[in-house]
Amino acid sequence: MSRINPFIFGFLFLISCTQEYQPRKIEKVTITTHKIDSSSIRTLVAIDNENMSFAGSLGNFSTTSNGGKTWSTLTLKYQDSIVPHFRSLAFNGHDYFALSIGNPALLYKISEDKATIVYSESHENVFYDALTFFDDNRHGIAVGDPTENCASIIITADSGETWQKIPCDNLPEIAQGEAFFAASNTNIKTMGSTVWIASGGTKARVLKSTNFGKSWQVYNTPIAQGNGPQGIYSIDFYDENNGFIIGGNYEKPTENNANKALTTDGGKTWQLVGINTTPNYKSCVQYLPNTGGKELFVVGKTGISFSNDGGKTFSDVSKDGFYAIQFVDENTAWLTGHKKVGKMSLQKK
Repeated sequence: MSRINPFIFGFLFLISCTQEYQPRKIEKVTITTHKIDSSSIRTLVAIDNENMSFAGSLGNFSTTSNGGKTWSTLTLKYQDSIVPHFRSLAFNGHDYFALSIGNPALLYKISEDKATIVYSESHENVFYDALTFFDDNRHGIAVGDPTENCASIIITADSGETWQKIPCDNLPEIAQGEAFFAASNTNIKTMGSTVWIASGGTKARVLKSTNFGKSWQVYNTPIAQGNGPQGIYSIDFYDENNGFIIGGNYEKPTENNANKALTTDGGKTWQLVGINTTPNYKSCVQYLPNTGGKELFVVGKTGISFSNDGGKTFSDVSKDGFYAIQFVDENTAWLTGHKKVGKMSLQKK
């Protein structure tokens, strides 16, 4: 039996550990689009190439198990007259949870084609924007616009069976006119026990908790802010340190001044990138898995853009408008938009 010199082995191991991920260039982007009648779709859960689910603006929760060829749809109504407008959808590994905007806020648990309301809230200012679960699938969190002087945040610690609203005494005070955007269910990101939430309006800030929402810190960002629809629309993190935020002004979607920034210290500080360069307003950012934090996509009603240098520069890859994107691997993603669902495949070199 031959033996490997331990010094050579150690050297090769060291080289393999220090090699950086080599980002790729896109050769071809293919998007297969499925038309969905009468629904604005801003939230999705992508499982794999064949299985995904979405919730829409007409109380509809739809799933496919064959890549979008056919769909199974559950349409919900509240008290026979209120049609819930869903912009948030989450999955805990067993059940789906769909959260509506507007008054009353309605959070449905959906299991085996049956829907049960597990949380509701009535207030003239109630408006929930995003919902997700943590990695353990027991803890979940949703964020909404303030009804008092803090963000509206509800949490669960029993896989979504019960939900409680965090009192303002346990949350940072929010500025007058600061709120959140229900554009793609991605102004919230969880990792481990940590959650980041991005705001907009008069302030564009990042709220962060490292203990499932028990305590919070708030960090300023240089993203455009000051009135109405300006601010951060989407946030994503590749790991506990490296993250990206994007947004802009929904009413001026061709503008791209101070609408994107990155962090390398877990969200404490943010650096603007690509000032006055592509992309312009976007509603969703997502890192590609297994790409070392180098590759990410941003989508919005103005099209789709791609970066292979961690978000420092982007190139436009499609003019097709979508609200949200979610990857199932480094080459495949599902997208949702106005009356449509898409599946994107990438060829890279």
